[in-house]
Amino acid sequence: MNKAIVSSQWLAEHLQHNPKLVVLDASIKFKIPGEMPKDLQGMIPGALAFDFEESFCDSESDLPHMMPSQQKFAELATGLGLHQDDTIVIYDNAGVYAAARAWWMFKAMGHKPVYVLQGGLPSWKAAGYKVVEQHATPQPALIKYQTTLIPNRFVDAQQVANISKSKSAVIIDARASARFNGQQAETRVGLRSGCIPNSYNIPYTEFLECGSLKNKDQLKPIIASISPDLLRPLVFSCGSGLTACILALGAYQCDYRNLSVYDGSWCEWGANAELPIEVREIP
Repeated sequence: MNKAIVSSQWLAEHLQHNPKLVVLDASIKFKIPGEMPKDLQGMIPGALAFDFEESFCDSESDLPHMMPSQQKFAELATGLGLHQDDTIVIYDNAGVYAAARAWWMFKAMGHKPVYVLQGGLPSWKAAGYKVVEQHATPQPALIKYQTTLIPNRFVDAQQVANISKSKSAVIIDARASARFNGQQAETRVGLRSGCIPNSYNIPYTEFLECGSLKNKDQLKPIIASISPDLLRPLVFSCGSGLTACILALGAYQCDYRNLSVYDGSWCEWGANAELPIEVREIP
């Protein structure tokens, strides 16, 4: 086990003898720009579906897959049969993509033993482990899932605006460079092009290799080139608060702990004409 990442071998071995090990499938239908092809054939045996697009989200928000309230998250987790002391391993069917978002949601709720499966379903199958055709049926827990909301794991537009102005934290955007610099139009209708003032850019694809998270020796120089101080707060943004969590996962692997994700990300910031933007000139 490597902090927040587990291998397919580790998962297969521990599934055999750990009754408190829970596998969650956080695969999504949406095709993330730059994502490896999704493997739509089969699931890891015993995996429960974890749907943060339609279920584990704020259904009253106009923004996609926004973090639900603490109460709603606890109720839904109880319905899945989860307990606070479960060891949770999360995967998706493309690699380390949507799984990172689900991992960060549990981290925000104070769940400590939660991990991402390196390489996701494709790596599991490539290692020769079997799959099944259906998710497991949830068995609701008799005891309500207990959450301990960690402040500022998710931040809102006003907090980010204050940070942008004061430079009290480092804002890092996970979108592709052309989108960040305002040289490429956004795919979502009605969004301005550009970036949050005083923010930096690390395209999330720089953290991945063939759908797997790069190792610490590869990741550390990328982050340290922007923020070498492990104690300085880092705020990650992206298009909709999803690939920002891949950067959070990578930073966590490199021992950064003061981490936040801007949940609304560019879906919110780019749509609000009252929020300032920058368009960067390419040398």
